[in-house]
Amino acid sequence: MFFLFNLAPGDPVRNLVGENASEEVVSNMRKKFDLDLPLGQRFLLYINDLAPISVHDATNDQSRVYFEPQDYTGFRLFGIGNSKSIYLKVPYLKRSFLSDKSVSSILGEVLPGTIVLAVVSIFFAMIIGMIMGIIAALERDSFYDRLMLFVSALGMAGPSFFVAIIVAWVGAVLWRDQIQLPYIFILMAVMMIALWLLPSSWLASKKITRKKLSIIIVSGSTLLWLVGWIFLEKGHMLRQGVLLPGTGLSMTGSLYSVDVWQGEYLDLKNMILPVITLMIRPLSVIVQLMRSSLLDVMQQDYIRTARAKGLSEFAVIMRHALRNALNPVVTAVSGWFASLLAGAIFVEFVFGWKGLGQQMFTAIENQDLPVVMGGVIVIATAFVLINILVDFIYGWIDPRIR
Repeated sequence: MFFLFNLAPGDPVRNLVGENASEEVVSNMRKKFDLDLPLGQRFLLYINDLAPISVHDATNDQSRVYFEPQDYTGFRLFGIGNSKSIYLKVPYLKRSFLSDKSVSSILGEVLPGTIVLAVVSIFFAMIIGMIMGIIAALERDSFYDRLMLFVSALGMAGPSFFVAIIVAWVGAVLWRDQIQLPYIFILMAVMMIALWLLPSSWLASKKITRKKLSIIIVSGSTLLWLVGWIFLEKGHMLRQGVLLPGTGLSMTGSLYSVDVWQGEYLDLKNMILPVITLMIRPLSVIVQLMRSSLLDVMQQDYIRTARAKGLSEFAVIMRHALRNALNPVVTAVSGWFASLLAGAIFVEFVFGWKGLGQQMFTAIENQDLPVVMGGVIVIATAFVLINILVDFIYGWIDPRIR
């Protein structure tokens, strides 16, 4: 990332000071940010700042490796040579070219917003996805099973930037105020519920399947509504419906909002649309993984043994099958959680959410290398830590791995 960023065209100093700045000002700024040095030397200086054990000069404040107490947190271990010393310190991510604030403080301000989005999104995706996957596995080859597979395939196919725009438009524009739900669709929902409550024996005696009846009900209701909408007057029953309350949500907003009278306050409703957007793809993956893994486990010998012992189906699934089917789901959840920390850039940009993604996007636009590098390092560290945590979770879930 360091080399790619520095090989890109453009001069961050010129962007910062403007085209009309004097050469002296430009030269001083370039020296301040070490941009006057060859690329290899700049990289070594960056690694020296990043490393917890590093070489610094404690006496000469003009040195490139001067131990500035304002920037570094640590202590001297031992000296080498006349002026250099080895220090043990907290990794230093340098200062922003744009604001001259430390990158650590910049990321510290925006990272909680991204972490909250990622945690809430993956939590709901995991709970809902596992429930849907379990039901799909238990109802294998049924209409519900095929519907879940179709919906999850759609969810995986949708790019996050496209889904974010659609969710923002529906939730904050189309449905912001009251919306009318036609009576015909309410009737369709009632008929569908009644259909699934009908005994299978009655359907068999009539030589008709639930799938065929479902298609007839859905297509017939939709066709009637379209006919009423196109050809009938507005007051006709086919065009009337129940007024549902609007969402009242906005297309932009962060975890904290500012009120003229209250000041800054926690505004959780701003999370709803970004969370829905972020959870769609991991939820789709979890549904399919949970279904396929549970179907595989349900064919194992120990499941037949548990049933032969007289255990209830609920006990067989919850105590024996589900726990052993969770390994691939845990893998997917861990990968997606780390990816949400890295991949929320589009979503945060669309919703104006103050988080790591939007901060990195702004830094890339302004060629603010230290902020971009700091964000990349934070994301990479998150991946490593989450993968280590997952290894422990595997052992907790599955005694064979332990």
